[in-house]
Amino acid sequence: MTDDQFDVDDAAVFEERLTELIRSAHRNGVSVDGGWEVDGADDHPDWDVVVTSVQRAGDD
Repeated sequence: MTDDQFDVDDAAVFEERLTELIRSAHRNGVSVDGGWEVDGADDHPDWDVVVTSVQRAGDD
C-alpha cells in the first residue's frame, strides 16, 4: 500500500477505504466478523471496531 491509500480527510473517503478493505479481506477468505482492537500509538486514542454482516430486505 502506498501512503496516499492511508490519507483519509473526510467521512466519505473513510467509508470508501473501509469498504475496499472489508471486501478485499472477505474475497481473500479472511473472516472480518467480530471485534478488532486498534492500537492508537503515538498519542492517538485506542479504538474498538466491531464488524457484523447484515442481511437486508431483498438480499438473496
